[in-house]
Amino acid sequence: MKFLLILAVAPGAFLVYMVYKQDKIEKEPPALLRKLLLAGAISVFPAIILEMIGEALLNLVFGGPGSQLYFILEAFIMTALVEEVVKYIPLKKLTWLNPAFDYTFDGIVYSICTGMGFAILENIFYVLGNGVGNGLMRAVTSIPGHAVFAIYMGYYYGMARQSDSHIDDKDSKKYLKKALWVPTFLHGFYDYCLMSGLTILILVFFIFIIALFIITFKKIKKYSVSDTAIVDEDIDVEQSEQA
Repeated sequence: MKFLLILAVAPGAFLVYMVYKQDKIEKEPPALLRKLLLAGAISVFPAIILEMIGEALLNLVFGGPGSQLYFILEAFIMTALVEEVVKYIPLKKLTWLNPAFDYTFDGIVYSICTGMGFAILENIFYVLGNGVGNGLMRAVTSIPGHAVFAIYMGYYYGMARQSDSHIDDKDSKKYLKKALWVPTFLHGFYDYCLMSGLTILILVFFIFIIALFIITFKKIKKYSVSDTAIVDEDIDVEQSEQA
């Protein structure tokens, strides 16, 4: 039991640490990161409920799995969209106006904590239920997958906060939409390849995840190097007037 728990938790914890290390300019408050990890873990439960409701609706409409449209809707809407939304909500609620959110890369650190909180608890359920083999497979597929989705969410989320600080509502809304839709699309395509039952898509899946993992984890270094300060212009104006 202890080994299975370590196997379930270690991959997500390692990925949080690796992204945290890339935050070169200013480390984030540990208390805030713990809250995000916990919030991400808690968000597993509404996701389960919503996915059960979604699956029941699909079964009602389609009479059960079988058609590719069923699998597309299940992958992109009932799984990917649901899971990315339940991670996005606590991310924004806990960090958007937090004073610690003062660099664009912070968005990635916050998002990876929320995403890995979700992935770790989900992984505990899977590994305890299915054993070592499942844990090893998920350590190189599902957990890095959730990390990739979180990195893209965090990148666009950080850009949205920077645009908001410049009082650029148009760009801020654009990036917030991307913070949700980009990871949802990647997540949905990931799941659809596995759900479809099509041999060609299984091959596509392995090519997709290898390429995605390599590209994304290379981008982390680029995002770290290009990290920029978030300074609210309205606060600057107020301070200059007071001076």
